[in-house]
Amino acid sequence: MQIIQGTTDFALSHKSVVTIGKFDGIHLGHQKLFKRVLEKKEVGLPAVIFTFDPAPEAFFSGKAIQELMSREEKLAAFEKMGIDVLIEFPLNRETAATGPACFVREYLTRKLRAAAIIAGTDISFGSRGAGNAALLQEMAKECGYRVEIIDKVRVDGEEVSSTLTRETIKKGDMRKAAVLLGAPYSVHGTVAHGRQLGRKLGMPTVNLLPPGEKLLPPNGVYYSAVQFGGVRYPAVSNIGYKPTVSDERVIGVETYLYDFTEEIYGSEITVELLEHKRAERKFDSVEALKEQMRRDIAEGAAYHGRCQAHPASHNAF
Repeated sequence: MQIIQGTTDFALSHKSVVTIGKFDGIHLGHQKLFKRVLEKKEVGLPAVIFTFDPAPEAFFSGKAIQELMSREEKLAAFEKMGIDVLIEFPLNRETAATGPACFVREYLTRKLRAAAIIAGTDISFGSRGAGNAALLQEMAKECGYRVEIIDKVRVDGEEVSSTLTRETIKKGDMRKAAVLLGAPYSVHGTVAHGRQLGRKLGMPTVNLLPPGEKLLPPNGVYYSAVQFGGVRYPAVSNIGYKPTVSDERVIGVETYLYDFTEEIYGSEITVELLEHKRAERKFDSVEALKEQMRRDIAEGAAYHGRCQAHPASHNAF
């Protein structure tokens, strides 16, 4: 996948199919849109995703925004999907002032040579976000592209969106989040060295330190699964600051994998957060923490056993 970042000076030598958006989380609505983009790719049009850097919400608010996917996670997802070109368009005072019609002519038509544009009903671009689906359709004949507007996906009467998914994760409702995303909400990263307390207590764990922009559900214990080396391991994870053993305010994802003894420091893993078990809390002693960890691990084993016994319910994730 070709990545064009930090510049407006780009041009494709061939016609393409283009979709525009933030695409945070790649939920069911995004997946419906990407499916259509990739169908166009099958008939010979390279697939182009046009995103903004920073995200418009962060740029216009002046505040850092926690996102459903880190940049690394998003790039990996686009690559796996089969996207050919990713534009990370620099959003600044000058580019943000581009008129919507000029945006279509200059970037989508002249530079990306769009033969087809696939967009959601809530697409916005150009100065003040005034560019929309109606303008894309209005300019299609002039600019020589076809436009397809993809309707929203609804789940239980609600429109699936990044905002809804974000709110769901903030509540710790991982089952609903998995339905909206079509897969468990996950955290990808490199296993870091921790304080090895779990190992000292006879319950060794692996630690991830997610980037600050990664949205995490509420601190606490979660039933989870870990993807590593092409294998999916049942697990139980703790998200938080380890209040019993540390005053450091570094949030991490600490995970115990069942029947796993490999040394994997420095390896990349993906932790899927399946269901919230309990909130994080401070214990009176390390011994009390150890006893609770034993209960969490035992109850996690029972949870994963139920999922294996009833795969239909597990596949609902």
